[in-house]
Amino acid sequence: MLSLSYSKHDLPFTYPFRTAHGLKTTQPTLVVKLGFRDVYGYGEATEIVYYGVTLDAMIQKLESGRKVIENYSLMHPDRFWHFLHHLFPEDHFLVCALDMAAWDLFAKLRNKQIHELWSTPWNNSVQTDYTIGIDEVDEMVKKMQENPWPIYKVKLGTPKDIDIIQALRAHTDSIIRIDANAGWTLKEALQIIPELKKLNVELIEQPLAKDAWEDMAVLYKESNLPLIADESCVVESDVERCCEVFHGINIKLTKCSGLTPALRMIEAAKSKNKKVMMGCMNESMIGTAAIAQFLPQLDYLDADGPLLHTTELARGLKYKNGCISLGPFKGLGIKVLV
Repeated sequence: MLSLSYSKHDLPFTYPFRTAHGLKTTQPTLVVKLGFRDVYGYGEATEIVYYGVTLDAMIQKLESGRKVIENYSLMHPDRFWHFLHHLFPEDHFLVCALDMAAWDLFAKLRNKQIHELWSTPWNNSVQTDYTIGIDEVDEMVKKMQENPWPIYKVKLGTPKDIDIIQALRAHTDSIIRIDANAGWTLKEALQIIPELKKLNVELIEQPLAKDAWEDMAVLYKESNLPLIADESCVVESDVERCCEVFHGINIKLTKCSGLTPALRMIEAAKSKNKKVMMGCMNESMIGTAAIAQFLPQLDYLDADGPLLHTTELARGLKYKNGCISLGPFKGLGIKVLV
């Protein structure tokens, strides 16, 4: 028998966070807690309105499935994910939170951290970027200067995109990555990308609309910068098609429905010799610790959620020069404070 509880939180951003999808000043998030006897596992899923995901809707579904979840016998997280996938077939964010909690609990019961269960030799050499949201150019430069970092991910999709990167590049030699959040047309991308190459940009995330497959095929052939799928790569079934017109994929745990399918997505992308990034949805340290378990398997990392908030729900993760270190705790490697 499992116990199930949850809590809602609203994480304030240090700076208003603007992307091509809109502006927000806080990040609502749901923390779920699965228990077996006196051991507890934690998972997290954020509210992302442009994906139609709200905390209240997740909680309503969670309550509807409470009895069968609590009666589930947790033999292995893989099997639990398949159970959840059938219980909540359209609720990837909620399934992710529960899958994450199951892995945390399962690892704690075996006195291990999650990555140890996967037998991946540990290293944290892949550095995370720090995100600069869309703002006035001077404000974006100010944010960068106030947060010295080895890699920046810059949100674009404005009429001033080149001006923004020129201004940032004038003040830093750090690596710059671009996330257009599907904000460009093919014509715009073909004009902008060569200019970004001159400014030593490393890669471009999701330049075009998520379903612009024909245009992406053209851009894939013409681009002199690596193109990474984000909005186009949501679940496992998207990987194969993305590998045809992108140089790599960005996996978001909440979008793909958890750690369990993420492992399979990495394997599928690597089999096609594609790069793998893992990204965040502004999770607290709870969701970020789950992302960190994949570090040895990644080429690029975007796990800066805890760096963007003014409050925290856990402790244990450490950031130094872009590298993330896990805490000494079992499971996710963190101690949850809520």
